[in-house]
Amino acid sequence: MTNSGIFALGSNFKDRFVPDYKKLGKLVTHCKAIGLKIVLTQGTYDMVHIGHARYFEEARKHGDLLVVGVDSDKKVRARKGPDRPIVPQTERLEMVTHMRSVDIVTLKEHKVPRWHLIKTVRPDVLIITKETLKKYNGKELKEMKSYCGKTVVLNPMAVTSTSAKIRLLQLKLAKRFEKAIVPKLADMISDALGHSKSPKSKKK
Repeated sequence: MTNSGIFALGSNFKDRFVPDYKKLGKLVTHCKAIGLKIVLTQGTYDMVHIGHARYFEEARKHGDLLVVGVDSDKKVRARKGPDRPIVPQTERLEMVTHMRSVDIVTLKEHKVPRWHLIKTVRPDVLIITKETLKKYNGKELKEMKSYCGKTVVLNPMAVTSTSAKIRLLQLKLAKRFEKAIVPKLADMISDALGHSKSPKSKKK
């Protein structure tokens, strides 16, 4: 088994995207029965970048089949605010299937039972980030770990995160706006004030 994914020829989105959790559970059970080691990871994957690719590649090294849960748009908005995600879920899902290390992709809907995907897959290895680790207390982590063989914490695989990239982009746009628009607005206001002066005030 290579690190290229069992469905690695092209995206094959229709084959690799499994939204039905019952079907996903049966598929994973079959793979386990033939001796494959299942790895699961989850996230938003907004504006997919090199860090995501490296993350998936590293995750795949821990088993034979990598399942990736992608947060729905509603789920992301509830957690990160109304301006996220930048990229809609249909595109995020498909982009993840273009990653050669990823075998199966599924959608994580908003307001579903806790640990729903983890309970469905019951992975041999659950891959999480340090940020995810910080979200849960000891009791919650113990419960989460009870649904999988073991957990592996991976470090960030890029210099900046998606959120950081978005903030940098916003700052750059704000600076460009300031340079391009603000002087023009000042001139317009100055002209308007000048035109509003009465003839008498001009003579003074």
